Amino acid sequence: MVFSSPIFLFAFLPLFLAIYYLTPFRGKSWVILGASYLFYAWWRIDFVLLFFAVTLWNYWNGLLIARAEGAAAKRWLVAGVLVNLGVLGYFKYANFGIENLNALLVALGGAPLQLAHIILPIGISFYIFHCISYLVDLHRKDAEPIGRFVDFAAFIALFPQLICGPILRYKDLAPQFRARTHSVELFAQGAVRFMIGFVKKVLIADSIAPLVDMCFGAAEPGMLDAWIGGLAFCLQLYFDFSGYSSMAVGIGLMMGFRLTENFNMPFLSQSYSEFWRRWHMSLMTWLRDYVYIPLGGSSGGLASTNRNIFITIMASALWHGANWTFVMLGLFMAGVMMLERIAGASGKPVPGLRGALKVVGYMLITIPVFIMFRAESVTQGLVVWSGMAGLHGWQGDAVHLFYPALSLLLVAVGLLVVYAVEPLYVGRPLLEARRPAQAVADRVLLIVVLPLFLLAVSRLLAQHYTPFLYFAF
Repeated sequence: MVFSSPIFLFAFLPLFLAIYYLTPFRGKSWVILGASYLFYAWWRIDFVLLFFAVTLWNYWNGLLIARAEGAAAKRWLVAGVLVNLGVLGYFKYANFGIENLNALLVALGGAPLQLAHIILPIGISFYIFHCISYLVDLHRKDAEPIGRFVDFAAFIALFPQLICGPILRYKDLAPQFRARTHSVELFAQGAVRFMIGFVKKVLIADSIAPLVDMCFGAAEPGMLDAWIGGLAFCLQLYFDFSGYSSMAVGIGLMMGFRLTENFNMPFLSQSYSEFWRRWHMSLMTWLRDYVYIPLGGSSGGLASTNRNIFITIMASALWHGANWTFVMLGLFMAGVMMLERIAGASGKPVPGLRGALKVVGYMLITIPVFIMFRAESVTQGLVVWSGMAGLHGWQGDAVHLFYPALSLLLVAVGLLVVYAVEPLYVGRPLLEARRPAQAVADRVLLIVVLPLFLLAVSRLLAQHYTPFLYFAF
């Protein structure tokens, strides 16, 4: 089940909210847990058993960590993390490993291994990271073990973020399971956030998708095709994923939860390091706190800092998928960030024309990086890169003659939203008392969003099913 589906909009969400609000607070975790497991089982009911087993193991392991001291607590932590990484590694990377091993065996004249294809459970990258953060926070004494199993299971399974994030950390959400506020104002804020995310996904991301598919499907894309396709994909991915994140935050607010924000205007960044601090912030913050800082962070010299950057960024890239394209993505990302560190170019943003030029410059770096994010193979990515370099000429195989007019229009609208509209609203809660000019801007937003949401719902009912891009990760 996905947020942008009729069954979710007109059946699951309203029914869940009705039951949730009619249930006393102590029973709300049971409602969340039941609804979340139904939400997950809508994809494949058999993987609910794996999900429950992982949840049960981490709850039990967390109790052991909390009760132990010193070396014993550390041993239980290591055991817990290794089991979690083992589950993630098996389901996410076993196919990739076997495929590459078979390619090596065939090249050496041997026979390939015959193993069944392993299905990747949806959302496993997210809920495994939730579990690891819980165990580490307990070991660090940053949080107390959760009392009731149902509260822990509801935290891990919380359906707004279950299959596409944002990545939650137990220490941030634990107090909200003990007590949280439910109000008309908070519900209204959540409804507006949900509508904004829905419009981003259905009206912008889905409308840009045909243009992206056309450009990436070209045998020899010209320079114009490759750059337009790359720009379009950056916007498609941003509005798809930030749209989902906005819907997740919105549903959380309707339930009284304040979930982690996942985006903070990344395309306004003036350095590549800043871009990745603003993009998928919950993942990058998680990696900073649980990988980069434990490795030593930037406390050592330049060489050790760059080593830690490289390990963290490669972990981020490989977290997204088991493919050589993500290895290339990680190498490119880490390389740019290490060069920035060496050149001292990742400092504070600067205002004015110089700052605007830096924004444009880093956008021109970001577009080629995202090519490997979209490419189905390294070969396809290299084809698009060669097109960007002009190796297929300006026109290439003339894909641009058939650009969908609506997709081009929505690329322009997407750029307008990113650079002009979002800076007015991102980072501040809607529907709260504020200065008169801001209140007017909020009213204008509401007047615009509601009809756009209704238009998006109408388009959803008329179009084919389109999954969220991040479901693949």
